[in-house]
Amino acid sequence: MTSNDPTSFANTDVAVCTDMELDWRIDFDSHTITGSVTLKFDVNVDQPSILSLDTRDTTVSKVTSEGEDLKFSIRDAHAKFGSALDIQLPSNLKKTSDLCLVISYTTSPNASALQWLKPEQTAGKTQPYLFSQCQAIHARSIVPCQDTPSVKCPYRAKVTVKNPLVALMSAVGEGTAPAKDDMTTYVFHQKIAIPSYLLAIVVGKLEKRYVGPRTDVWSEAELVDKAQKEFGQTEKFIAAGEKLVGEYVWGRYDLLVLPPTFPFGGMENPCLTFVTPTLLAGDGSLANVIAHEIAHSWTGNLVTNNTWEHFWLNEGHTVFLERKIMKSLTDEENRQFLAQNGLKDLRASVDTFGCDSPYTCLVPDLTDTDPDDAFSSVPYEKGHTLLFHLEEILGGPAKFEPFLLAYIENFKGRSLTTDQWKEFLYGFFPDQKSVLDSVDWKAWFTSPGMPPVIPEYDDTYSKACTDLANRWATATDLGQFKSSDLANFTTWQQIDFLGQLVLKDPFTPAHMIAMDKVYEFSTSTNSEIAFRWLTLGIRAKYEPSIEPALHMVTIQGRMKFTRPLYRSLGAWDVSRPRAIETFEKNKPFMHSTTAALVEKDLGLSKTKK
Repeated sequence: MTSNDPTSFANTDVAVCTDMELDWRIDFDSHTITGSVTLKFDVNVDQPSILSLDTRDTTVSKVTSEGEDLKFSIRDAHAKFGSALDIQLPSNLKKTSDLCLVISYTTSPNASALQWLKPEQTAGKTQPYLFSQCQAIHARSIVPCQDTPSVKCPYRAKVTVKNPLVALMSAVGEGTAPAKDDMTTYVFHQKIAIPSYLLAIVVGKLEKRYVGPRTDVWSEAELVDKAQKEFGQTEKFIAAGEKLVGEYVWGRYDLLVLPPTFPFGGMENPCLTFVTPTLLAGDGSLANVIAHEIAHSWTGNLVTNNTWEHFWLNEGHTVFLERKIMKSLTDEENRQFLAQNGLKDLRASVDTFGCDSPYTCLVPDLTDTDPDDAFSSVPYEKGHTLLFHLEEILGGPAKFEPFLLAYIENFKGRSLTTDQWKEFLYGFFPDQKSVLDSVDWKAWFTSPGMPPVIPEYDDTYSKACTDLANRWATATDLGQFKSSDLANFTTWQQIDFLGQLVLKDPFTPAHMIAMDKVYEFSTSTNSEIAFRWLTLGIRAKYEPSIEPALHMVTIQGRMKFTRPLYRSLGAWDVSRPRAIETFEKNKPFMHSTTAALVEKDLGLSKTKK
């Protein structure tokens, strides 16, 4: 691996990619993408001999430069990182030269970035579907590239698909052209430099609906109208972000509601955010995920972590900005309530990994580690907690929000490390050096476990949740509770109430029966409530929870829900056989990343975390 990025073979000291052009043909019969990529580079050294790119399971047929065939070889595959594509460069290259390579290739049917769905796996049941997920290091499976977030470039693309399918990408569409054999070519241009993990494609029988002046929502016909109603606040979120951190520079902010197997709540692909259908609660109550993905337009997409060891720079800042956006539409008490909920997610991650696990460090060492194995709420919530703490000690929002704006302005279009972030922080607050010196940076960045400082968040919204949770946890008379207990609770207060109970001593089946009788959580269509209710039931060894939990891990593949439910089911001897049986049966239909991690969660994989 390179010294710059422990997860990449790319020797970026030799040359750095400055532009990319794709020409793809999507083949649903063979589950492959065939075509070429044209890569332009700035050369950094005199007479370089070898340029190494990242690949994974791709078949490269030719590499040319200015019409000349170049020799190349693909190294033996690494268990976690794919293979290096080593290209012998022309001998006349000098420092500051321009280098242009054209690579012809075909992806594997098992490309880790792609999920191919049969018609029967879609909502419409009539046409196949394809979607990508390149974060963290899966772009190399669909294009030979410098697959590291330290390298950013714009791209153009031509994508040819069979009618009546529609192609969309993480770029602005520039129209279509007819192609042979009842095919259509879609043309895209992403003018702003992006890292490889933000390359994205979707192909399916898609329709769109208007949501706002910068936003259409796309999905299959069966979901698109529901999605249009759910995401009506999108423009307000964008405008709130602009007030905090400057102009939204990407032009379009379209949304795509994917099939249920999408592994994340959302993915901030530029110009086209991917979201899970588990957000379609019917009342807009889970729209904070949209605020999060919009926030990524600045923190992550515009200003990017240099390697995955610095992932908190993306996610911690994005959670912080997301909650600022939500505050602008509600109040400060709600922002702090969401922060309290986030701490529970952080605690769950620390408990899962173990408080001494290096994966619970804010800046972990990922040497010989697949970033997917380290993925958790740690960079999100531990990072947010640090920023909230800094805001408090540096004088509050009036002092800290200008830092956020200056941070974006200074690093926009660039990738950076934690040390660079810290240097800029000190430079922005020169009169606060003693305050910043009092922060235990080592404990924050490289010590495992929970943060060294937990802010005292406002409990305006959480107190009622805590009081009711304590009543249930200590009750001897389970007949004392009434449906009116939740009369004044918001959806997120109900979620927090259940989340607090999950962290307490396990319930009994009697508790579950009594609670469902008065609150009817088992009928909830809100995925966050359903997930916590089922988790609580499995912890209580309440056997009627097993079947709906197995149903939930089957009908959707969002890792936030699927992995913990499988872990809980797998830890109970009564439900473990059913969990393993369900997983083995549905594994072929799951996203490859989700399937691999659930396999480890159930102890079915020999690969250690």
